[in-house]
Amino acid sequence: MRTMRLSLGLALLCLLRAEAEDLGAIAGKWYIIALASDSEGYLQKKDELKMAMASITVLREGDLKISFAIPTLEGCKKRESIYKETGVPGEYYSSGESGEPTRVVDTDGKTYAVIFVSRVKNGKTLHMLRLYSRTQQVSPKITALFKKLAREKNFTDEMITMLPSQEECSLEEA
Repeated sequence: MRTMRLSLGLALLCLLRAEAEDLGAIAGKWYIIALASDSEGYLQKKDELKMAMASITVLREGDLKISFAIPTLEGCKKRESIYKETGVPGEYYSSGESGEPTRVVDTDGKTYAVIFVSRVKNGKTLHMLRLYSRTQQVSPKITALFKKLAREKNFTDEMITMLPSQEECSLEEA
C-alpha cells in the first residue's frame, strides 16, 4: 500500500510538464480513474480497488503538497506528502521517501493525464500506467486512448482496470 501511495503521488506530480509556466495549473483535486500494472500485488487486488482522490497545493518554494484519500478494504486511508523537484523538469521525489521518476505519456494539461511509473521493489522492476482526471468520468475517447497506451506499454487486458467511483472516501473528510 505504501508503494502504491508513493507512486500515485509521484505520478500525479508529473502532471507538471517541462513547458508548464504556471504551477497553479496543477493545483486542485484529481481522481485516479484507471490503472494498468504488472505488479503481482495489484493483479491480486485489482477487483477490490476503487477510484482514489488527490489534491495538490503549490507551496511557496515550488514544492508541492499532495493530500490523498485512498479507499481500501480497511477503510479510507489519508496521507499527505511534500514533493521536491529532482532537478529534471517535471520530476519530483517525496521528501520522506525515495522514488523512481515518473513520466507523462499523454495529457491535455487541464482535464486528464496518462502517467507511466516504474518502481523497483524487492529487486524487481514494476510498471504502472495511470489515468488521472479532474472529474469522476472521462469520455469514451479518453478511455480508449488509455487502453491503447496501456497495450503499447505491453499491458494485457487482464492488467487494465477502470476503477469504479466511490463516495465513502473523500478529501473533504480529511
